[in-house]
Amino acid sequence: MEISAAKVKELREMTGAGMMDCKKALTETNGNIEKAVDFLREKGLGQAAKKADRLASEGLVGVQVTEDLKKATLSEINSETDFVAKNENFQLFSQKTTTHIQAGNIKDIDSLMDSSINGENFKEYFNTQINTIGENIVVRRFVTIEAGKNGVVNGYLHSNGRVGVIIAAKCD
Repeated sequence: MEISAAKVKELREMTGAGMMDCKKALTETNGNIEKAVDFLREKGLGQAAKKADRLASEGLVGVQVTEDLKKATLSEINSETDFVAKNENFQLFSQKTTTHIQAGNIKDIDSLMDSSINGENFKEYFNTQINTIGENIVVRRFVTIEAGKNGVVNGYLHSNGRVGVIIAAKCD
């Protein structure tokens, strides 16, 4: 079956997968876009698992503070190289993840992986990011603090997101 460039492009835009992976998925599924997405997702889980053994020691710290200064979340999300840490897709993933952690009142990594983000299982979203970016990614740790009565919290980043701080203050 002949797979058109337009179909490959459509699948690539939907999934973020590489062109050759999209073409192979479409070929394997006889041009069926929905089945090709599932094919790529299954393949992606295997690729993400292979990358999980690789050391991820670079990355970003994310900070999210609510407008009322009552809640702040600090996260560390690692990649294998500083090149990826500077990548716009990785930075967006870090920001979305930190916001999701805060909005969902997520307390630990297992709960994060079991949660839903924009109607999608976070673990699947996470694996898609690993496959799109092409490196192992690790949500290393995160914490959320809440200001009590008469308190406020805030946060800031140093060194282009390599160091982050959240602080709480209370006045009686």
